[in-house]
Amino acid sequence: MSRNTKLQHVRNIGIMAHIDAGKTTCTERILFYTGRTHRLGEVHDGAATMDWMEQEQERGITITSAATTISWRDHQINIIDTPGHVDFTVEVERSLRVLDGAIGLFCAVGGVEPQSETVWRQAEKYEVPRICFVNKMDRVGADFYGVVSSIQQQLGANAVPVAIPIGQGEEFKGIVDLVQNCAIYYSESDHGTSFEEKPIPNELQKEVHKWRNLLIEKASECDEKLLEHFCAEEEITEEELRRAIRAATHAHLLTPVLCGSAFKNKGIQRLLDSVVDYLPSPLDLPPIIGECLAGKPTERVAKDEGRMAALVFKVVTDRHVGKLVYVRVYSGKLQAGSYVLNSTQNKKQRVGRLLKMHANRQEMVDCLYTGEIGAVVGLSGSSTGDTICCTENPILLEAIEFPAPVLSVAVHTEKRAERDKLTRGLMKLSEEDPTFVVTTDPETEDTVISGMGELHLEIIVDRLRREFGVTVEPSEPEVAYRETLTTKVKLRDRLVKQTGGRGQFAEMELVLEPLEPGHGFEFKNEIVGGAIPKEYIPAVEKGVIDAMAKGAWADCPIVDVRVRLVDGKSHDVDSSEMAFRRCAKLAFKKAFLKGNPELLEPVMSVSVTTPDDYAGQVTGDLCSRRGRIAGMEMRGTTQQIKGMVPLASMFGYVSDLRTMTQGRASFAMHFERYEAVPFSVAEEIVATRKKKDKK
Repeated sequence: MSRNTKLQHVRNIGIMAHIDAGKTTCTERILFYTGRTHRLGEVHDGAATMDWMEQEQERGITITSAATTISWRDHQINIIDTPGHVDFTVEVERSLRVLDGAIGLFCAVGGVEPQSETVWRQAEKYEVPRICFVNKMDRVGADFYGVVSSIQQQLGANAVPVAIPIGQGEEFKGIVDLVQNCAIYYSESDHGTSFEEKPIPNELQKEVHKWRNLLIEKASECDEKLLEHFCAEEEITEEELRRAIRAATHAHLLTPVLCGSAFKNKGIQRLLDSVVDYLPSPLDLPPIIGECLAGKPTERVAKDEGRMAALVFKVVTDRHVGKLVYVRVYSGKLQAGSYVLNSTQNKKQRVGRLLKMHANRQEMVDCLYTGEIGAVVGLSGSSTGDTICCTENPILLEAIEFPAPVLSVAVHTEKRAERDKLTRGLMKLSEEDPTFVVTTDPETEDTVISGMGELHLEIIVDRLRREFGVTVEPSEPEVAYRETLTTKVKLRDRLVKQTGGRGQFAEMELVLEPLEPGHGFEFKNEIVGGAIPKEYIPAVEKGVIDAMAKGAWADCPIVDVRVRLVDGKSHDVDSSEMAFRRCAKLAFKKAFLKGNPELLEPVMSVSVTTPDDYAGQVTGDLCSRRGRIAGMEMRGTTQQIKGMVPLASMFGYVSDLRTMTQGRASFAMHFERYEAVPFSVAEEIVATRKKKDKK
């Protein structure tokens, strides 16, 4: 067995953007021009190849990331098309974790939008080199240079055009390739498949000269030879310039920017060229770092002859083949029928079939080589973030971190025969989506589902109906509040119970201290002299964790607390792990209530784009929802209003906004952070929750 494409000719890329920037349309054009499909699929008529789910086709949005493989200039490009809606940010997060490069897509009118910032930060987190494509250059109000400026200012990227438009809006005719130094015009008769390279129009000569010199200047910062040529005003070849841009892109010193219109079939071929020319192969990246089972750092070099190491980044339930486990192979070869080690779970597993994916279609292969992305049948026990490796010299790669859910609803079915199907469906969906959590309320015994927003949970409920045949009745959504304390508190407590026979005895002194937001929980054992036997210390920590799961004030999880165990007593006969666990739970709750508890709520970053006539009304409405306006920016004839608003105040906002602006405004929001609820509001929330629990 040998690979069809050299490793240096492999590209693993993702397409990321704000919702409605044209990601899926762009992907469809890529598939068409590379011969992967033979017709142009359109989002607006539900015929997009990559949006294969029924919900995606009906709503015209991408919900789940879809993978495919194409060929361009003898290069193999593995593409993941990611969603733009913030509720499905998990798909972007796990995709970027396994990609080597990314295309950031921007609307030529909207520019940098809220979700653009979110996905850009995610790419920075994983140090993924990027190129940018300013799409929709044919739209009225398109402003290429304004978008480039906003990428520089809002995202902090050193964005430098490698292509500029010939005209904008209705006057958009083609592009100027600054590297090749020529004008490119696309044919209208064959969907842009053919194009002509012509001399640069006279009216653009001055503009081209300015931007090309800037490109050479920025690229030469990473290439001494190019810098010498530039300073000496010597001729610079295309190859020299491309090599320098490539090096600067890999070093995160430059972000090349292209432009076009995917819908009008302009600029996509040059975008593909830039993927090949500027984004890295697996060989261009440093070795992947992990830990051996002994906990010491180790690495894997990208080569087929190396020890096999792969990361599970997605799990999908397929109605025909069962559980599909998506993996990225970082080193070695993953072969069908071989035995591998899931080092995360320390389980040996057998690889069944191996599949290359094209959206929801599958192609069976015998082997996945280094740098390839595919799906595995047979790894039924594997979960997202697990490491798959060879049984000898195992490695544990860094897992993927996901944001916690912010919204919950209780679900139930009236039909007794569907209850088992509901349980199975929820279990499978939670396996697929790490940001979707299923719990059972211990008091009401309700099944509670939690996710990233209203749309996320709406899609889950719809999938239960369509894929699992379960009619689900959801309750009103509930905000995922948290509790914390604001002051340090010390408390000594004891548990003494004697009911005949062996009793229960435990005594301890706890110190509770607030931590900085986002620091979670810390437990410190400061017992000296054996005041509490060491075998009981873990029980104390477990008791504290039990108490934090459901807070003492509002029955919400407790966060950002340090607990110090400083003293205590035990009894030779009556003390036990159970006694110390119970005592710790009770003591923590008593202490927490003395520490001036505070209720925390998820706060969303909200961006509303509205005609200027309605800006005052929109602003006033956001303020009435306890929102704080962060800024307003005029964009053509519309205002973009940005602010921070509690999630609890945003339910049903889409309908209210439509009514308020006669359907002419749009908005986007994403989770920003947890903040303290004003005390008067907090008391009302606590009273409501207590009243509900009594029913």
